[in-house]
Amino acid sequence: MNNQQIVLASRPKGMPDTATFQFEDVQLSPLKPGEVLVEPTYFSVDPYMRGRMNDAKSYVPPFVVGEPLAGGAVGNVIESQAEGFAPGDLVTGTLPWATQAVVPGNSLKKLDPSLAPASYYLGILGMPGLTAYFGLLDIGKPKAGETVVVSGSAGAVGIIVGQIAKIQGCRVVGIAGSDDKVTLLQNEFGFDAVVNYKTAPDLTKAIAEACPDGVDVYFDNVGGEVSDAVIRNLNFHARIPLCGQIALYNTTEIPTGPRIQPMLLTRSVLMQGFIVSNYQNRFGEGVRQLAAWVTEGKLKYTETTLNGFDKLPEAMLGLFTGQNTGKMIVEV
Repeated sequence: MNNQQIVLASRPKGMPDTATFQFEDVQLSPLKPGEVLVEPTYFSVDPYMRGRMNDAKSYVPPFVVGEPLAGGAVGNVIESQAEGFAPGDLVTGTLPWATQAVVPGNSLKKLDPSLAPASYYLGILGMPGLTAYFGLLDIGKPKAGETVVVSGSAGAVGIIVGQIAKIQGCRVVGIAGSDDKVTLLQNEFGFDAVVNYKTAPDLTKAIAEACPDGVDVYFDNVGGEVSDAVIRNLNFHARIPLCGQIALYNTTEIPTGPRIQPMLLTRSVLMQGFIVSNYQNRFGEGVRQLAAWVTEGKLKYTETTLNGFDKLPEAMLGLFTGQNTGKMIVEV
């Protein structure tokens, strides 16, 4: 079986570029018992994948130079030697960046295509939705009337966090990087205010003006100078779900910023990092609630879709320049 795949050509120093990726033609082996041949239709492209390009210890093993990158994907079963899977089944799992893949059946999950569009299982009903749900509700613990600030608020996770906070009765302030995103978040997703961090002359002051009662929950997707500015506006007993640090993923030196510990100490602030897999035994709960909110019209979603297998590197690089609104998806 002929197949095309995208491998990690070299480990990037700083921002990756097109030379980081290499296309290869390979031939797949026949199926063994327990294996499934899958043809991906949608690939998820996520910021955490940048960390996997480094040869460093983390919560997930690094990519191997010369081998395919991999990430969340939805696809169709073409052939099966695994019990419970048949040709035509819609499945999801972590799949290599390849036009077809042979994987163990026990690494896949069957999906119901009647519940939602297939790509939603990579977004609002997948890892980003679950990240938003558990990070905000379990760590942020928002209460009605509180102010919730979300950085990276036009991204796959941020859009969902803001809407869940509104469902909880909170005032929601987003931080985004363009006027178009500011307008979209306010008009389409119900954010009470949005700060454009690229045009605000004084970000700390801009956040203070958007949050006249201070910040009770800060959902941190970004880190860097944006988080420095938000932390200066925290209230006593504020909570910080630490989800991502995309502003720092491509740095080549350890950045020096404000020492935040005195602020956390004197205001009794809780900051907790988390990985969505921490909540794996509760994924069913999260998907059911997210799906219910979608069905009830309380939760909206948007995607940025690039078409074509060859667009995967472009989509990955676009995450770091803010080219996506909502989930970044590649449709094959």
